Amino acid sequence: MATNAVIFSGSFNPIHIGHLAIANYIVEFTSADEFWFVVSPHNPFKSKHELADFRHRLNMVRIAFEGLGLPVSVSDIENTLSQPSYTINTVNALAEKYPDKLWSLLIGADNLSSFHLWKDAAKIVESHQLLVYPRAGFDNNDELYKKNNAVKLDAPIIEISSTFIRKNIPKGHNLRALLPRGVFEYIHQHGLYES
Repeated sequence: MATNAVIFSGSFNPIHIGHLAIANYIVEFTSADEFWFVVSPHNPFKSKHELADFRHRLNMVRIAFEGLGLPVSVSDIENTLSQPSYTINTVNALAEKYPDKLWSLLIGADNLSSFHLWKDAAKIVESHQLLVYPRAGFDNNDELYKKNNAVKLDAPIIEISSTFIRKNIPKGHNLRALLPRGVFEYIHQHGLYES
């Protein structure tokens, strides 16, 4: 029997407790059997300027889930694909490599209104359901959900951003409570985001 697997692709620059809460919600309150963090080498909609090395971001995501007991996988598959990272290539590669899984894609409500701009967006929604995480200030209309084979999640909204963390690390703020156990230490050990 096929297992339901949810893809959450992103830069995770760095991963924070909001990402953990989303994963926890998905595996506990939806039909998902597995949650897959797919670390992107380069998001085509973002600048590489503040992006920590791929290896560091992958390591931080792995550290974040150690000992939590959640059915989470951390994938580097996008690092094996052509760049920049396009979601259509990721879902196709995962579906080919793991044909026993039914793949869904998690996106934020802020991305739903611009989803039509993603490469081969129509092909993605033909084969994969979108799960949409709510974001403050983005209340998309029902028509947009129907058009994109999307499900609106009734998840708690957690307003923490990687950008906020990156901006405040060089200022010497203690952000330990916003980062998963071990990630704060990893960032400082490797001097990430310090300038």
